[in-house]
Order: sequence, then C-alpha cells, then structure tokens
Amino acid sequence: MQVYFWGTRGSLPSSITKQTIEAKLFKAVKMSRNRALDSDEAITGFIRNELPFTVRQTYGGNTSCVEIGGQESYVLCDAGTGLRDFGQQYLREIKAGRKGLSKIFNIFISHPHWDHIQGFPFFIPAYIPGHQVRIFGCHARLEEAFTGQQNSLNFPVPMKAMGADISFHILEPDKVYDIAGIAVKAIRQNHPGDSFGYSFARDGRKVVYSTDAEHKKDAEKESYPFIGFFRDADLLIFDAQYSLADAVDIKENWGHSSNLMAVELAVRSRVKRLCLYHSEHTFDDETLFKFLEDTRNYLKIYNDSSPLAIDLAYDGLKIEV
Repeated sequence: MQVYFWGTRGSLPSSITKQTIEAKLFKAVKMSRNRALDSDEAITGFIRNELPFTVRQTYGGNTSCVEIGGQESYVLCDAGTGLRDFGQQYLREIKAGRKGLSKIFNIFISHPHWDHIQGFPFFIPAYIPGHQVRIFGCHARLEEAFTGQQNSLNFPVPMKAMGADISFHILEPDKVYDIAGIAVKAIRQNHPGDSFGYSFARDGRKVVYSTDAEHKKDAEKESYPFIGFFRDADLLIFDAQYSLADAVDIKENWGHSSNLMAVELAVRSRVKRLCLYHSEHTFDDETLFKFLEDTRNYLKIYNDSSPLAIDLAYDGLKIEV
C-alpha cells in the first residue's frame, strides 16, 4: 500500500504567511553564499540536498485527508481541505490522458467535525456524473452532517446538485468489512461526540488511521483496547496535536493526544512506523520540526532499543508500506 498525505493539520486550515516566506528566502540566500550555483541543476541540487526541511518546504496547511493507494478504487480517510487538492490532482491526470483511472471513491470519516468534512463541497469529482462517491463512517447522522454543511445558510451549492452518485454507509465498530479489497475495521475513540479510528489490512500489510482521539489514564493498562487495535501495524497515523503539558492541563478533554503518548502506545503495540498527525494549526515549520525531534529523543529515553521509526506528517508526504 502507498499512503499519501493530502491534509495533515488539526482543527483549522493554516496558511503560510508573507513573513514566513520571506524568512525562508533569507535563510536560503544566506546559505547559498560561496556556492557555485551557475546552472539550474546546481540550484536544484542545492535546494534538495543542502537546505534543511524547514527552509526548502513546509508542513502545509490543509486539514485531514489521507489517501491509501494500491487498489483499483480510491480509498481516503477524512474529507478535510486536503480532499480538494486530491480532487484537483485527479482532474489533472484525466486531462493528461491517463488511462484506467477509477471513478469510485471510498471515503472513511473519523467524525463529522468541520475540519474533517469541510473539503467535500470543493471535491470536484463529486460534481461529475458517472462518478461514485461512497462515504463510510460510524456516526448515525453522517449524511445529515454532510448535507447540512451545504444547505443554503452555509454554502451556495446543495449536495443534491452534485452530479455523482453519492451514498452513505454506516459501519459497526469492531466488525471487519471487505471494502475495495481491504479488510477494514473501526474502533470507537475518546473525542467530543465520538470519533473512530480505522485499521486497513491487505496482503499482510496494516495501516492504522487514528486521529482525534484522547488517551487518558486507562491507556496504561495492558488490556487497553488500542494496544490490540494498533498491534503490529506497519504504519500508525496518530493524532499528536498537543504536547504532554497541553494534553493533561489546559486542553484536557478537548479530544486530542500528545506525541509522548503516541510513542508509548506505538512501542507497546510493536508498531513499525509512527507518523504524528493532526498537527497544531498555530505551530510554524520550525516549531513542528522541533516537536518531531523532541519526540524522537523521547523514544530514546522511553525505549532505547526500539526500532520504531517516527515521522511527522506533512502535505505531500508519501510512505510506502
């Protein structure tokens, strides 16, 4: 399976500012001094090989949307603003004449809070007749949430005006479904109004998408349900919006978890690769990079012998599983 991140921010889209771009340009120009950048190839090589991540690119600002590729029809997790970019890329591939593109989109919704569904009204394939959009989730009022955000009070185009075949499918937690050739299982998570994590398994590989989940004292128990749900995942995408201080103090019961909890649960569950996700929208690239470094350092303290690999998701990140 190939996992592609179209949107990785939590709670609110986060745009890059003029000041941030200027600061990146200043650092790049300063680092280019005394370099022989006399060709396009030399400039490209300098950017890709010498500039640090926080200078050459950004973690991005789209809200939640992750694509799980490798099967005939599309599989996506959540419909935040990243879904718009996925749809635009799909249209570019059509215009480029790419053959064999599926017209079926399977979208799994963790929960219907706005940052997880706000990209759907801008998902162009949903307006094109002949396309099929299947929306899966465990919330009984899922369809109501989608249609409600496009009523006349909130949006100029109602869902009924979309030309695709759009259908809603309510799943039961803890039950395994065969969808798009993948074994899919959901688990209820601690979040205001409830959210649901998903496990996707195929051909001996396992990806877990677990965002908007708060783990509290009972996470210390060996019987904690998420230990089994995460068990032996090749990739765990984990909500780590907060630092530990925020998670247990001023933002307790807000429904999100910390980077330290992510490490502990991943190690205990024998996860191979952890990807921190749903990043705090007020954090700039430098802050997020330090957040990642702090997380990796904590792994050395918590279990120095663990082979766990840790990343922090950014818009455009691709992971082969």
